[in-house]
Amino acid sequence: MEESHRKKLAILVGGGPAPGINSVIGAATIRAALEGVEVLGIQDGFEWIMKGNIEHVHPLTIESVSRIHFRGGSFIGISRANPTSDAHRLEETVLSLLRLNVSRLITIGGDDTAYSALRLAQQSAGRIAVVHVPKTIDNDLNLPPWVDTFGFQTARHFGVDIVKNIMVDAHTTSRWYFVIAMGRKAGHLALGIGKAAGATLTLIPEEFTAQQIGLKTLVDTLVGAIVKRQAYGRRDGVAILAEGLVLGLDPKDLAALDTLERDAHGNVRIDEVNIGEVLKQAVQKRLKELGLKATIVAKNIGYELRCADPIPFDMEYTRDLGYCAVKYLLEGGSGVMISMQGGHFEPILLADLLDAETGRAKIRMVDVSSTRYAIARRYMIRLRRDDFEDAHELARFAATAHMSLKEFRDQFEYLIREEPPPLYLKTLPVAGVDVP
Repeated sequence: MEESHRKKLAILVGGGPAPGINSVIGAATIRAALEGVEVLGIQDGFEWIMKGNIEHVHPLTIESVSRIHFRGGSFIGISRANPTSDAHRLEETVLSLLRLNVSRLITIGGDDTAYSALRLAQQSAGRIAVVHVPKTIDNDLNLPPWVDTFGFQTARHFGVDIVKNIMVDAHTTSRWYFVIAMGRKAGHLALGIGKAAGATLTLIPEEFTAQQIGLKTLVDTLVGAIVKRQAYGRRDGVAILAEGLVLGLDPKDLAALDTLERDAHGNVRIDEVNIGEVLKQAVQKRLKELGLKATIVAKNIGYELRCADPIPFDMEYTRDLGYCAVKYLLEGGSGVMISMQGGHFEPILLADLLDAETGRAKIRMVDVSSTRYAIARRYMIRLRRDDFEDAHELARFAATAHMSLKEFRDQFEYLIREEPPPLYLKTLPVAGVDVP
C-alpha cells in the first residue's frame, strides 16, 4: 500500500494540562510505530480540525517521543475547544480527520473531552475508531473509587510540597493562609493535599448537603477555626479550599461578585472568581466584628501543578494507558475509555459515562461517608459537635470571641448540622476469645 493511502492513527489532547500527558503520547506512538502504523499529533486539541483546518498536525515518531515521558506539559499542545457545540463543527471534525487519512483516534482529556470523544465516535458512524484516555488532576472522572485519573498523584505530590512550605511561613509569621486548590466540581485534590500535608482544615463542596452553599457558612466555618486556634494560643493556620466551592455558592452571593465568564463547554471560569480574596475580606470583616484580628493571605495553587514533571507512579501508569489505547484500537475496538484497575486493563464504554439526567459525563465526587474522609475531618481544627457538648471548651471559645456562651451558640452552633456522624470501626472477633 502506498504511503499516502496508509491509514493513520491520530492523538489529540483536550481540557487542561496534567502531568503524564507526554507519557501517554510517547507510549502510544511507540506501540503504534512498532506495528507499522503512522502516527499524527493533532496540535492544540480540537481547535483547528473542528474548523476544517488540517495544517496544524505533525508526524510523531519513536525518535521524537522516546524521552518525552519525563516531562510535564503536552508535546502536541492542548485546548478546551469544543467540537460538540454544534452539528456542523462535529461533522467538520470528522471530515478533517478523514482528509488526514486517520482511521483511529486517541483523545486524552477529562470529562468534557470524554463527551467529545463519544459524540465524535457516534458522528463518524464507524469511519473512525475512537478511544479516550482519562486525564485530570481533579480526579473526578467516573472511574471506580480506587482508580485515580492520571496526573492526580503528581499534582497532589507537588501541592503538598508547596503547602508544607506555606505552613512553615504561616507559623513563622503568625498569619493564616487560604490556599485555593484546583478541582472544578469535586474536592479530591484539595482533600488529598490538605490531609497529606496536615493542613489546619480543608473545605470541599461535597461536605455541604444543601443544594446551595451560603457564603456566610464558609465564612463562619473559617472564623470558627481561627477562634478555636486562637483560644489555644495559635495565631496561624492554613486552610485548603477547593475552588469548586464557587459552583455551589448561592446565586445571590455570586451575584455580588464580578461578572462570571464561561469556557467553550459552558463551565463557569472558576479562575475568574477570586474566591480566596472574597473569603479573605469577608472573614477579616467578621473577625473585626468580634474584636479579633488575623493576618490572612489568599493563594491559588494549581497552575504550578498542572505541568509538573510526572512522578514515577504517573509515568508508569500513563505508559500502560498509552500502550493499551493503541492495542485496543489495533484489535478493532472503539468507543471506550481506557482504564487500568488493579494492574489489569478494563475498557469502559463511553456511553456508560453519561449522566442520564444531564446527558454529560458523570462526575465522581468525594465520598464524605467514607472512612478516609471521616479521618480527615477528625484531624481538622474546626468547630465540632463535641465542642458544643463541653462547657469548658465552649467557654474558652466564647471568651476568645468576646461573647457569652449563648451568643456563641446562637452564631456558630448551626455549623455542626453538616458534621458527619462519629466514626466507628468494625471489629472482628478474635479466634479463641469469647465476645459478649
